[in-house]
Amino acid sequence: MKPKLGKSRALSTVLTTVIILVASVVLGSGVVLYGASLFQGGTQQESISVSGVKVWVLSVDPSDIGIAWGAAGIRNTGDKVLAVDKIQIRGTDVPFTQWYTDTTVSSNVFQQALNHTGWQTLGQPKIRDNCAADSTYVAIDPDSAGPITECISADAGTGPVSLSPGDSAIIYFKLNNGTLSSLDSGANTSVNIFAGKTGAPQSVTIQGKSNTG
Repeated sequence: MKPKLGKSRALSTVLTTVIILVASVVLGSGVVLYGASLFQGGTQQESISVSGVKVWVLSVDPSDIGIAWGAAGIRNTGDKVLAVDKIQIRGTDVPFTQWYTDTTVSSNVFQQALNHTGWQTLGQPKIRDNCAADSTYVAIDPDSAGPITECISADAGTGPVSLSPGDSAIIYFKLNNGTLSSLDSGANTSVNIFAGKTGAPQSVTIQGKSNTG
């Protein structure tokens, strides 16, 4: 005589099957969502393009305090907002208060080489923020077309320079006095420009500039 199957046993088998199916669906959905999240995160690239890096040192400096400036064109070529947070030369970080950022440059000016027309005097140079002549300001000509007709509108920085995807900026920076000297004119050096972990050292030839041009 065959034993009868208990109702409780049959119900248990059905519930077990349902639980397995539900668990499979939930796990499968989780794997798909996780994979999509990884894919989206992987397609978000962090990248900056650095061009036109220049370093100028006062070539005739009787006081020998080592006045030097630099400049670089930077563009966010990635998909994320980036903040340029390090400019370093010869192992010395340039303080944010010595960064002067111009984010209003046109594409034509940005693509052209940055030019330095010389120190006006042996006094402490500064970025000129208007077109009026001032003997204590450094002269920078963005377009190199004759007399300076374009003004550099840049204030001393207080922190990293934030750039949205596609945005560009020119950062002028004053090196700490003594980082370079007039003897470094013509020598090669590396300028490290980074936005977080993004960036790379830039090889630059130091240009000596006199106080007259």
